[in-house]
Amino acid sequence: MQLTHEENQFERKTFPITLVCDHIYFQQNIGSLFRISEAFGVENIIFLGKDIPLTPRKINKTSRSTHLHVPHSIIEKTTDLVDYLLQNNFEIIALEIASNSKPLKEVVIPDNQKIALLIGSEIDGISDELLKISNQIVHINMFGNNSSMNVVQAASIALYEFTS
Repeated sequence: MQLTHEENQFERKTFPITLVCDHIYFQQNIGSLFRISEAFGVENIIFLGKDIPLTPRKINKTSRSTHLHVPHSIIEKTTDLVDYLLQNNFEIIALEIASNSKPLKEVVIPDNQKIALLIGSEIDGISDELLKISNQIVHINMFGNNSSMNVVQAASIALYEFTS
C-alpha cells in the first residue's frame, strides 16, 4: 500500500549543497528545481540572472509549495556570484558536458566541504566564466543519440549521486 507524506519514514536531513542555477528562466523548471531540492535536502538555491520569474503563483503548480521551504536568493551579476562562491570556499562542481568533464560517477565530494552544484540554462548551459572557476566539471553518461537532457532531470541525477 502506498504511504502518505505523513506515513513515510524517510530521515529528514539537509546537506551542505547550494544549487546554483545559471540563467534558468522556464517556470516549470524553476518550480521543479525547488521540489527536487527539497526532496534531496539541498540547503540553498541561488538563481543567477535578472528578472528570474519567482512569482509563487506561476511556479507553485510544479513546486508543490516547496518554494516556501527551500531558502533561495537571486544574484544578478556573474561577477558577484563568482566572488560569493570563492569567498565562501565552496567546492564548485559544474554539471556540464565539456572537453574536460569527467563522468558523474567519478566526482570527488570532499569531506566537510560546502558544495556548489552549478547547472546551466535551458538554452546555453553553464557560462564559460563559471566553468573556469569550477573545481570539477562532471557529465552524465548517456547512451542514446541525444547529447543533453532537461536541466531538472540532470540536477536530480546529480543530487541523488551526491547524497547517496
